[in-house]
Amino acid sequence: MVKKPSWVIDKEKAKRASAAETVWLFGLHAVRDALMNQNRVRLRLVVTRNAADKLADAIAAAGMTPEIEDPRHFSAPLDPGSVHQGAALEVKPLDWGRLEDLALAEGSGAPRLVLLDRVSDPHNVGAILRSAEVFGAQAVLAPARHSAPETGALAKTASGALERQPYLRVPNLGNAIETLKDMGYTVLGLDGDATMELADAAKGLTARPVALVLGAEGPGLRERTRALCDHLVRIPAAGAFGSLNVSNAAAVSLYAVTRP
Repeated sequence: MVKKPSWVIDKEKAKRASAAETVWLFGLHAVRDALMNQNRVRLRLVVTRNAADKLADAIAAAGMTPEIEDPRHFSAPLDPGSVHQGAALEVKPLDWGRLEDLALAEGSGAPRLVLLDRVSDPHNVGAILRSAEVFGAQAVLAPARHSAPETGALAKTASGALERQPYLRVPNLGNAIETLKDMGYTVLGLDGDATMELADAAKGLTARPVALVLGAEGPGLRERTRALCDHLVRIPAAGAFGSLNVSNAAAVSLYAVTRP
């Protein structure tokens, strides 16, 4: 029998691990939206009687049989301190498909993407997903490593946006940027030390596909990421020490590149 190459074995192991991975979502909004999402693979629903009453329509639509539990003995394996509001749902992570397809998805205007370079805080990513949905971005991209995975905390902060707004984790962010540039995207990297202001860069891009790249607070963009951007731009601050966290910067940037 021919022995499989090690890279084939590793790939098969990763595929099996991905297939086995599950996520526990929690909180009334996150659980309701996941129950209503036909693309979600739902496995187990744990609720208190009060939460079951509040989610009755969504539970019926999903066709699930919930496990009713005493709020004092809530068995779902959540992190201590999680504000679950009496509702937790075990699901498979969403599969958003290929970057090339998402990047060409139709919207109300020219395509817009948000790329996150090592943004690992799930609360920041959840807030960015909400902004991306509000401003009609085609997707939010992040590297598979050193970024926030799909978790209950991220879903709760996203307040339902995780079920509707594509969040695609790619093997290599730099390669994804190169793919987008080949597809005609203009790539703008947010950098507080850049000389060009975001509004000035956005003026001539109304009808062109644009990808916004934001780095983690503190380290910012990695060297290769910076080098691959078409322009480095900054959001001007009124004061000498003014700055925005990454989720607020994403919202401001999306507004700047989507307004007429």
